[in-house]
Amino acid sequence: MTLALYGHPFANYCWKVYIAARERGLDYDARMVDPDHPEHQAVCAEANPGGQFPVLVDGDTRISESAAIIDYLDLKPGPGAFMIPENPMEAIEARMMDRMIDDYLAGPQGRLVLIALRPEGSGDPHGETSNRAQLDAAYVWFDRWMEDRTWAAADRFTLADCSAAGAIFYAHWTHPIPENLTHLHAYRKRLLARPSVAATVDDARYFRPFFPLGDGRDPDLP
Repeated sequence: MTLALYGHPFANYCWKVYIAARERGLDYDARMVDPDHPEHQAVCAEANPGGQFPVLVDGDTRISESAAIIDYLDLKPGPGAFMIPENPMEAIEARMMDRMIDDYLAGPQGRLVLIALRPEGSGDPHGETSNRAQLDAAYVWFDRWMEDRTWAAADRFTLADCSAAGAIFYAHWTHPIPENLTHLHAYRKRLLARPSVAATVDDARYFRPFFPLGDGRDPDLP
């Protein structure tokens, strides 16, 4: 039975599971969640209190939350390496970095997008300043973390990198990473060159003009 992944190709947290499924070499049916597909919205509405995506459906099993979905994908046989390392300490590091990336990069980045999408005259200057400051601090920390690493955890591509791919991609569009943070820039380029990430980025190409921040130019992309 083919796995069904309900989500949107431009959504950061959906990228995590698309990338993980591609890394594992698993077949899946990507089902778009948008107003044109109310039946897909209904699946998400039943799967969690907020109707959020991604949601994975596998027969009678429904899993919400990107990290939990990736845990589930690792239960499936496939040619690719597990996204959660089998070594317990390496698994802890991968999960730790997944949470760090979600909390300190994806979190403030997403809040800045929501502020930008507010109706004219209902902005949040304090929230914008605070979230940009959070990203500035996170960039410095992650640049140091990546100084002697190729990937974010466990010396190989893991759940943490699935998380970082979208988070750093959109964070740089939202609040550009300073040029002097060379380790973080190099990591972003490695992520974008990874076939699983490149295919996921390409799937979302149509939606780039709808992003409300930045000018859409990205020298790291074709």
